[in-house]
Parts: sequence; structure tokens; C-alpha cells
Amino acid sequence: MSRNKYPEVTVERILAAAKKLFLEKGYDKTTIPDIVAELGDLTKGAVYHHFKSKEEIMDALGDKMFFDNNPFDTVKKRTDLNGLQKIREVIKLAHAVPDSEELTIEALPLLKNPRILAGMIESDQKIFVPLWQKLIEEGVADGSIHTQYPRELASLLQMLTGIWLMPSVYPADKGELLHRFLFTADILEKAGLPLVDDELLEMARNVFTKWEKSLP
Repeated sequence: MSRNKYPEVTVERILAAAKKLFLEKGYDKTTIPDIVAELGDLTKGAVYHHFKSKEEIMDALGDKMFFDNNPFDTVKKRTDLNGLQKIREVIKLAHAVPDSEELTIEALPLLKNPRILAGMIESDQKIFVPLWQKLIEEGVADGSIHTQYPRELASLLQMLTGIWLMPSVYPADKGELLHRFLFTADILEKAGLPLVDDELLEMARNVFTKWEKSLP
């Protein structure tokens, strides 16, 4: 059997096929054989060569969508925004990526798996916390954020928004999520990061409405 000279192309194709099926059928109803059938010219073994499980495919798909549309890179070029405004813009841009909300909804139940949740927390600390910290330090320098603990505040921001607001980790309905979001905003403001404006609040309401409709 000849070796694949372009494994990155195969990975891209697998992720594209999986994304299409996850959006059309839902994550739970999509199987590896479904993905193989969608590809048409690859075997199950070829898919498993690159990904050990469907969960790993979803994880890689999330990473790809983030890095293909990295909002931190986008705001880095914005000289018209201060540090606080850049943090708000990152959140808005992340939620504006096509299909991002739909795939997040499909991925939410996966966080009930302790192994997946632990992996996400570790990844968040390695990838997102340093990026938040850099923007917080920029905000401290320009006066839009007031804290002596940029690293700790960055970690708190990621934990609250990335874990505590996840209803599959901490079950809650739309009303409870919104109340939790407002409490999160209050905590961050008291810590020197007045994050939530009217636009972010409205965005949160819309997101929580979608989540509530999709979760059992």
C-alpha cells in the first residue's frame, strides 16, 4: 500500500466531512462509518490512522475553526481599541465564526466526559490564558483595566466563561445561565475587568436561548 504523501490534506478532508455531518445529523447520530461514507475514497482504517475516536475529530475540528479564524490575531492589529475593548472584540468575533455556535452546541454534551473535560481545561490554560493575559496587561498599561494580578485574572476569565457557564458541566436553564453570566460580569468588574457591555449581554441571551433549546 502506498503511503499518503499529503497527510494534512487527508486530515482536512476528514474534518470537512465530519463538520458537514455533525451539522446535518448531529454529533451523536454521526458515526465513523458515516464519515467514511461521506469521504467516499477512504477506509475506516485510514480515518483511524489520523484520529483515534469521534471525540478526537470534534476536538480537532474545534481547534481548526479557532486557528483558522483566530480572533486574537485579528484584534492584535487594531490600533483603535484599548485592551478592554480588544477583549470584548475577541469574544464577539469568536461567536461570529460561521457554524461556531452550532458546533459548540453539538460539543457541549462531550464535556460530561471527565477525560475530555480535563483535557479541555489543560488546553485552555496553555492556549487561552496567555492570550487573555497579554490583552489584560495591555489594558493595565492603557488604563482600561485595573488589576495587580493579570495572570490570575486571565485564568479566572477563562475558567468562568469556558467552564462555569457550560450547562453540561454545571446544569442550568436559560434563566439560571443568564443570572450566572451577570454574576460572572460582577466578579470580573470587581476584579478590575469591566467586561460586559450591552452588546455582550444581548449576545449571551441569544447563546443561552440556543443552548436551552438543544440540551435535554
